[in-house]
Amino acid sequence: MSKTLRILFLCTDFFFILYWLVTFFHLIPEEYLYKDYQNELLVIWNWSFFPLDILISVTGFISLYLFKIKNEKWRALALVSLTLTSCSGLQAIAFWTIKLDFDLMWWIPNLFLLLYPLYFIPKLISSKHQNVSLQAKHNH
Repeated sequence: MSKTLRILFLCTDFFFILYWLVTFFHLIPEEYLYKDYQNELLVIWNWSFFPLDILISVTGFISLYLFKIKNEKWRALALVSLTLTSCSGLQAIAFWTIKLDFDLMWWIPNLFLLLYPLYFIPKLISSKHQNVSLQAKHNH
């Protein structure tokens, strides 16, 4: 796992947990809330991301731990975490697009979540295939 990916996992997973703590305790200043924040349906929509975001953090942190102890299973969990991260960003961006709400305060972090995994997913997949090919050649 590259140092860049480790840093991105740490930051993303930490900030997901921080975001949900801040949201739970209503600590986001009103001027930074998304439009129609008081709408019950939008609050429910926002909370519908909670299980996904926590799963992203759990798989990311476990992947970091497995990498640290040199367990190859880190790669599978990293792929799961990255894929779910991109899906989380995509769902939010799709919602804001359909709603025609283009607030950069919410778009920038969600575009980050959508896009950054797309750089690392192919690298993890191709390096996994290279490792399997090398092992197969070595075993014959």
